[in-house]
Amino acid sequence: MSISWIFLIIAGCLECGWAVGIKYTEGFSRPIPSLLTASAMIASFWLLSLAMKTIPVGTAYAVWTGIGATGVAIVGMLFLDEPRDIARILCLLLILSGVIGLKIFSGGMK
Repeated sequence: MSISWIFLIIAGCLECGWAVGIKYTEGFSRPIPSLLTASAMIASFWLLSLAMKTIPVGTAYAVWTGIGATGVAIVGMLFLDEPRDIARILCLLLILSGVIGLKIFSGGMK
């Protein structure tokens, strides 16, 4: 796995962090959660931009948002009492399979 893909995976995980973090900023009125959320946003975008040096923009963006969407939904189900029904889980598995497919079929096995 290339360093670009590692950057992209970390960027996607940071996207989960800032997306959940926004909930705790209370409209960016709480300083510490706001600072942590903004820091995660900046780091996520920066790593995404580094990954896009070698990964096609469509692939990178789709993988980044896929990791973020799936991760946030999982966090919501595990820690925020969001629904855990089978249809929702199957849809998340579809997103995850799409992310894996993009990695495999984008020449991303380098």
